[in-house]
Amino acid sequence: MEALRAILVDDERSSLQNLQQKLTEFCPDITICGTSDRPEEAIELIRQQRPDVVFLDIEMPRMNGLKLLEELDDYNGEIIFTTAYNHYAVEAIRISAFDYLVKPVSIAELQNAVARLVKHKQTETKERLDVLRQSLSAQKSQDDRIAIPTGEGLEFIQIRQIIRIESSSNYSRIILEQGKTMLVTRLLKDFEDILSGYRFYRVHNSHLINLNCIRKYIRGEGGQVVLTNGDTIDVARRKKEEFLRLISG
Repeated sequence: MEALRAILVDDERSSLQNLQQKLTEFCPDITICGTSDRPEEAIELIRQQRPDVVFLDIEMPRMNGLKLLEELDDYNGEIIFTTAYNHYAVEAIRISAFDYLVKPVSIAELQNAVARLVKHKQTETKERLDVLRQSLSAQKSQDDRIAIPTGEGLEFIQIRQIIRIESSSNYSRIILEQGKTMLVTRLLKDFEDILSGYRFYRVHNSHLINLNCIRKYIRGEGGQVVLTNGDTIDVARRKKEEFLRLISG
């Protein structure tokens, strides 16, 4: 497989050079075909080069990365956001953009992102970018959807249909209403961050549950919850106090 072509966009030259060096030294599957420290210039560069992936800083003067993305409505490649801040809409970005890296970007996280990029090159990128653009401007509601990568492309599911998510090694298993399940190449921690504003709580190291889907709580050392689909999940002892406060409030 040919190396993936990348463009790097960051208004800080030191950050741009740092990322370029790490990609060049540690990510042989990436070929850098351009860099820019000016958003306006970057738009033209991306349109000319049509790279497979853009490493895009969010916090930039005059035009931030999110605004730049809106301007690139004709770009169908992947987006990996980089930023020193994590107060942006991480829940929208991490599931719909290809990835999200916090600066200073570690070599391990960068290599992991590139490895996943190579593995999932056949994913329907344009659909995910369309969801990202919509998500960045949408208000949270009961009809919010997230894009889940599958072997065939993307599947869009309503957040309120998720009953629980469980960890399965480097994967996550999503359990939905009506007995449907999905195995996704995302860590449970990713979904914990993504769904933090939607009444989801990690009751156990391996289980994230929808608090709106609790049927009953059974007392015990940590206790157990019975969900609307009949699943019974243990509550970790160290999580019990916070969990009971959440469901009692």
